[in-house]
Amino acid sequence: MYEMYGNGLALTEKVLDFLWQRQTVSLNNVANVDTPGFKSQYITFEEELGKRITEANKGRRSARQSVYDAIGASQSWLNTTWDESSRLDGNNVDMDQEQVEIVRSAYEYQYMLNSFNNDINRLKSAARNF
Repeated sequence: MYEMYGNGLALTEKVLDFLWQRQTVSLNNVANVDTPGFKSQYITFEEELGKRITEANKGRRSARQSVYDAIGASQSWLNTTWDESSRLDGNNVDMDQEQVEIVRSAYEYQYMLNSFNNDINRLKSAARNF
């Protein structure tokens, strides 16, 4: 796919997947706010994605293919918060923090979706001119 569309669409698609995972984990935390002993979880992906893309740009192969492969190989990590203060029932879900995370993820998702739609619309516009 990178030959035709470039790495921008692949990157947007991957980030949308990660943001969807992050939203799902946050919603799971909210659903378990009253579960005794439940420990909150969160998703990270930004550091690994950035590191892989940076390393790909230093590679010997074509930078475009290397970056595309790096985007595809990036993965998210599910982390559990063990050492934050817990309530008496052992649950450590912070509803204020979760609500902020849900809204933040929703805005980031909408931004990336708009970016994806704009890229597709530019490609359609360019194709119409031929």
